[in-house]
Amino acid sequence: MPNDSPTISREERITSLLVGAIDLHCHSGPSVMPRELDHIEALQDAASAGMRAMLIKDHYYSATPVTELLNKHYGHLGVTLLSGVPLNNALGGFNLYAVDHGIALGARLVWMPTFTAKNHIDANAKSKGFPHTTKPLIEPEPLTVLDGQGQLIEAVKPILDHIAMHDVVLSGGHLHITEIFPLFEEAKRRGVKRLLVNHPTFLIGCTYDDIRALVEMGAYIEHSFCMFINVERGKPPRFPPEELDALIKAGTVERTILGSDLGQRGRDRPVEGFRSVIEQCLNLGYSDSDIRRMISLNAAELIGLDKLEPGAPAEPHTH
Repeated sequence: MPNDSPTISREERITSLLVGAIDLHCHSGPSVMPRELDHIEALQDAASAGMRAMLIKDHYYSATPVTELLNKHYGHLGVTLLSGVPLNNALGGFNLYAVDHGIALGARLVWMPTFTAKNHIDANAKSKGFPHTTKPLIEPEPLTVLDGQGQLIEAVKPILDHIAMHDVVLSGGHLHITEIFPLFEEAKRRGVKRLLVNHPTFLIGCTYDDIRALVEMGAYIEHSFCMFINVERGKPPRFPPEELDALIKAGTVERTILGSDLGQRGRDRPVEGFRSVIEQCLNLGYSDSDIRRMISLNAAELIGLDKLEPGAPAEPHTH
């Protein structure tokens, strides 16, 4: 589509770009955190917009059984639902059995600890930040992938082997960048090919140079675009558009993924967020092809979506 076509409005252009989009960071419910929409509503919204796929993320459980069920019964909507295994306390932390079961059921991604990462807990102790759950939960046990000498702990290594064997994505979760670098280096040595860093400048502690180094390692960089757009009435974005532009340039269009990180109560739904970030990227001067790469093609390549039939359950791995 020509970028400056006089025959198409800005809204029509955004609508067209949204077709085929992939969200690798949808926080729909049910969850112990307050959510704006449930998994079925998220699926229906995505289908109405013509999106290609959506990955459901919950910090406390693997949504893979849910996404497999919805793919079976809602496959006619043409949206492939995916999920992964979050290695937080609720799933036993560095639990190889949880990884094994999740992948066997169809999980395409394994997150290192997020809310129960020591890095996350330490940051929250200073800022009194999230999570804000609907009911009180037991205080978390901080998790880190490094021992007292800065070496990767043994419990993580068989998990990396399992990720490599089944060619799924390894996400750094909410580990600090000083943990992610040695984790990814060991992961690559063990044959892991799909690497992801979520919101690198939020909690993770990445500099632009760190992002460049991660891309050199072969990682994809996902930015939670909810931090760069208006998602709550009366509240400005956490970061200005110029910051998103600088981050994209640091990580390159070819390795940048824009995920919503939306679904929280009181915020825009993911599809609404996608419309806003597409408009922002247009305002920043990115071409239609660049935007499609960042909201669709890169995510499809990372997750291995072309191996899956649209709207169909993921094929279970055999042992």
